[in-house]
Amino acid sequence: MVAVAAVEWVKTTDGRSGITVELPGKAEVRKVKATASVEGSPVEARVYGVDTADGGAGFSVHDMPGDRYPLEDNLQRFLDSYMVNTAEPLSSSDVRKHKVDGRAVLDARLTSEGGDGTLVGFTRLIADDDHLVQVIVLGPQAKEKALKAMHERLLDTLRIP
Repeated sequence: MVAVAAVEWVKTTDGRSGITVELPGKAEVRKVKATASVEGSPVEARVYGVDTADGGAGFSVHDMPGDRYPLEDNLQRFLDSYMVNTAEPLSSSDVRKHKVDGRAVLDARLTSEGGDGTLVGFTRLIADDDHLVQVIVLGPQAKEKALKAMHERLLDTLRIP
């Protein structure tokens, strides 16, 4: 196991849902309207992110029934949104669907080849009754082991009431 860089991990709570995750630093919060449904209707979401020496880490909470739409569709919407916002493609591989604590989850490895070199990362989408939750880390390919360790810590500290 790779040690996660010595940073102060901060318990971060989404006030609306009560969902908590420890992040490697104090998160910046953005409120967004995201298209997270098949019909294309927008939903409110809060995105919590931290930049570290190894890459970015964070989570988002979408106010929608997470189990209403296939997690594979939500992953594709995320990949498409990344392309729109960065003009660089983001692809997923090693996609696995399973259950954790009775909730459907989808795990995937992420890769982006762009102007800043190859980025890699990991994401987990979680279907909850009232929310779609996403945990993500993304950074330079050279930091992949540290990113994987960071992602595992995020998942270990994730609490959905």
